[in-house]
Order: sequence, then structure tokens, then C-alpha cells
Amino acid sequence: MTTTDLWEETFSAVTVNKVRSGLTMLGIIIGIASVIAMVAVGQGAQGSIQSSIQSLGSNLLIIQPGATRTLGSTVSAGRGSAQTLTSDDATAIGQLSDVSAIAPQVSGRYQVIYGAQNTNTSVLGTTPGYLAVRNVQVQPGGSFFTDTDVVSANRVAVIGPTVLQDLFGSTNPSTGSGQTPSATPDMAMNQTIRIKNMDFTVIGVTVSKGGSGFSNQDNMIFVPLGAAQHYLLGSSAYLTEVDVSAASQADMTQAQTDITNLLLQRHNISDSTQADFNVLNQQSIVSAASSVTGTFTILLASIAAISLLVGGIGIMNMMLTTVTERTREIGLRKAIGAKKKDITTQFLAEAVMLTFTGGIIGVALGWGVAFLISYFAGTATSVSISSVLLAFGVSAGIGILFGYYPARRAAGLNPIEALRYE
Repeated sequence: MTTTDLWEETFSAVTVNKVRSGLTMLGIIIGIASVIAMVAVGQGAQGSIQSSIQSLGSNLLIIQPGATRTLGSTVSAGRGSAQTLTSDDATAIGQLSDVSAIAPQVSGRYQVIYGAQNTNTSVLGTTPGYLAVRNVQVQPGGSFFTDTDVVSANRVAVIGPTVLQDLFGSTNPSTGSGQTPSATPDMAMNQTIRIKNMDFTVIGVTVSKGGSGFSNQDNMIFVPLGAAQHYLLGSSAYLTEVDVSAASQADMTQAQTDITNLLLQRHNISDSTQADFNVLNQQSIVSAASSVTGTFTILLASIAAISLLVGGIGIMNMMLTTVTERTREIGLRKAIGAKKKDITTQFLAEAVMLTFTGGIIGVALGWGVAFLISYFAGTATSVSISSVLLAFGVSAGIGILFGYYPARRAAGLNPIEALRYE
């Protein structure tokens, strides 16, 4: 049997009963589409999380007060809220050779008022080094506070874009269409906002970085460290966090080691397991997040793959039914000289055509579903070429795997008994 004959016979056999063939392919289509869509969601989430972490800063190390130890497990033990990290510690860390920038911080959540508007947001007291450590930029027309502002505890503030809209967007007169236009940085410049009943003058608005949750830098107000400690916290002794930028990515591990050794020495701790602080490496955070999202992606794909198994069983069921219906045809073909190889090849080709066609439709459907999820739900998705190629390979493999037994059964029929079959 030539390739052309095989193709014609296969196409004719598959299309002779279009409804049954379509229903048989449906399991493969749904399975392939589900796997591609779920993997796209998982990979998109992984990429989004990695991007968010990387946007926090370059070569970032985060030092927090408090230990992370319990018997048999690792949990927070006052991390971030403990009073074990001081401004003197931050000064000593900044003198290390593999540290390029440092930003000591204190933070709290306060009700912020401007005129008749108010919002509840995070207020971060820090130093100008925060710009370099966290890759923060101020929009044109404004500026970040200086070291002089920190030392003098000047009551100035730099607000994020979200805070700008919350406090100043509603004061902008509406347009003729009834919509309120977005607030601009110029509207906030030199205006006075009240934080914990203290007046602060807005001197700048940061460039939007995106994000969500309590660590969203767009929804923060930045004030000089001295002002935050004196006016908001009432104490200048302790810090809630110290962010450090290593000199280079290659220096991150060494910088982490040097910082740990320095703080152990300063806190008179000989056993590192008893440390009253914690140094987090940005790369470790990325790896941990990637591991979690990777497991999540595998779980989603595994659940979706169950429908592929069901689709394969459907293919086998149809092919076994086809063998029974075409028993006399098989006997006739063998009687006029068709070999077992020819019969096996024909039935395998029919099964592969069904699964391969279903695979193509499933890939297109999965791609479309991933796009719709991203467009309507706002969830990042990423369809990789490897997942598409895997889908094609799986669809062809299912055709061969679940089509092999029916094909062998057809090829093994006795031609005389097949011709007598009613």
C-alpha cells in the first residue's frame, strides 16, 4: 500500500461518520486545550512573580530583626517587629566593601488625610539610599528627600501613584463626560498632607512600578527616617528592616556572609543558630517562589492530563467498534493479499489522524483560552513553544498507544472467518 493510498483510505474511514469521529476527538481536544491553558497560567504566574521580585531592587539583600527558628520547623519568631536591629547596625553594614548602597527603614500603617480625602496606607521612613537599593524613581518636577532632611527630621513626603489618585484624584473637577480625570503629580506638589495628625509637605511622586498587596511601592508614602522615628514612632532606637544592594550579583553570597558575621559580632552572639536577625537573599526568594509556582503548574497540568487519558480510552473504544463493523472488509483485504502490516498500519493511521487533528484543534483552543484568561481576568499567561510541541507529541503518542491494540486485533483476524462474519 502506497502512502497516497494509505492517506486516502484513512481520510475516507475517518470522515465516513463525522459525528462519531468528532465526538471521539472531543476528549483529545479538551485534554490538550486544558493542559496548554493550565501550563500557560502556571508559567505566567511564575514569570509575574519573578518579575515582581526582581523589580524590588538589584542584587537585593533584606535584613530583618527577629529569629526564624522553632523546634523541628522554621517559622517567624517576631521577624520584622522585634527590636534587635539598630541604626548603628545599619551604619556598620554600610561600611562593608561588598555593599554598594543601604537603606535602613522603619514602617507603619497610618490614616493619611488631605482636605476631605483620606486613605489608609503604608508609611516608610528611610534614607535617600532607598532609591538605588529598590530601583525607585521620582517623576519629573519632584524630588526625593536628602540626607539633610533625614538628619534634620524634616517633615517632607514622597508619595506613590496610588496614593496620589486616592488623595488628589477626587479633588480634580470632572470632565463633561461625567468622569474624573486622573490626578497629576503637579496637583500634589507642595501640598500638605496629615499623617498621624502631623503635617508633611509633598515634594515628589514616584514612578509607577506596579504590584499589589501591602508591599506595593505604588501605594506607599516615603518620609525621612528621622521624621518617621521622631514624629510617627516616637523612638529612634530600632529599625524594622535594612535593605542592602550588593556591589554585584557575584558578590551577593559573600555580602550575605559578611553581614551575618558582622551582626553576630555586634550582637555578641557566638552561635549562628541563635541569631536575632535574618538576612534574606533576593535570589533565594526567587528560587523559592519559582519552586512553588512550578509545583503549582505541574499540579494543574496533571489534573488536566486526566482528560487526555479519557480521550485516549475513547479513541480505543471507537477503533474497537470500527474493527467489529469492518470485519468483512478486513477479511476481503486479507483474501486479496493484504498483509498484517498493511492492516495494522491502516488502523494505526486512522487513530493517529483522529488524535493529531484533535491535537491541532486543542492547541488552538488552549491558546485562545489562555488569551481570554489574560484579557478578561487580568491574569498573566505564557504559552511556550515547548508546551505546544509536547501537546502534539502527546496527541500522536495517544493515537499510537490506544490505537495499537485495535490495529493488532484487526490484523490478527482470520480472513475466512472474517468473510463469514455477519
